[in-house]
Amino acid sequence: MTSRTSRERRWVAYGALLVAILGITWSAIFIRWAGVPGPSSAFYRVFIAALVLVPWWIGVVAVSADRRRTIARADRRTVLLALAGGAFFAIDIALYNTAVLRTTATTATLLGNSSPIFVGLGTWLLFHRAPRRAFWIGLALAIAGAAVVMIRGGGSENASQGDPVGDLLAVSAGLFFAGYLLTTERAREALDTLTFSTVAIAGSVATLLLTCVLVGAPLGGFSPRTWGALLGLGLISQLTAYFALAYALGHLPATVTSVGLLAQAPLTAVLAVPLLGESLGAAQAAGAALVLAGIFIVTTWKTAA
Repeated sequence: MTSRTSRERRWVAYGALLVAILGITWSAIFIRWAGVPGPSSAFYRVFIAALVLVPWWIGVVAVSADRRRTIARADRRTVLLALAGGAFFAIDIALYNTAVLRTTATTATLLGNSSPIFVGLGTWLLFHRAPRRAFWIGLALAIAGAAVVMIRGGGSENASQGDPVGDLLAVSAGLFFAGYLLTTERAREALDTLTFSTVAIAGSVATLLLTCVLVGAPLGGFSPRTWGALLGLGLISQLTAYFALAYALGHLPATVTSVGLLAQAPLTAVLAVPLLGESLGAAQAAGAALVLAGIFIVTTWKTAA
């Protein structure tokens, strides 16, 4: 019975990962539609989500004695890990949002999803847990496919195509997202999905508010179109997607989720054609197929380490 329950939870976790992928895929579209500096859209992404999460968490804690006991048992290190995860995520989206404005949505998403490389290395070097061979095989395919889409992505009509600063910002975002995935996996061992998400987003809001103040990023005076895009970014790409991702990380290894999130790349490329006017050719389609093949291998093979 326990084994069956465990399998069912694992499949629910894969479903949650799919929801996360679909929600995050829209982030580049919303960012481009908003058209405001990266730190500004990043702040409202987490702030809007926090306006829902925090009251929700307070309400649940108020009526659940079990939840209060669980929170009381959480040690200081776990809470700090969750806050650190939120800070890592804040820096990740500030860099990624800026990259989306400097290069194509497809390129920024691909380079921003370099996190599996850092997650695999971090899991190995920091936690002394070598990923399975299937992870490396699947990752190699996924990265190869991502590279094809990046090299062949977009035409010269796309603004800032191949912008080196935008590319560097996107890769840097991937590094910080890896930090988010690794800290989340550890913190979720002691915190439930809602509590972790609330604590982490508090860290994100504080980090991005400070960032906006330091760099002078605007926080008001936006058009209705911009506010609409920011609302979608906060409710779909952040609240729904990352709540689902936090759940998935409580039941799946960060190595699996990080490679699964690479599916954003081909999905973003497809959405960017009609919505942002970017191009998608046969080579990009082939690259997307390689990405999906890599994800399939990582999530289904049981190869020993």
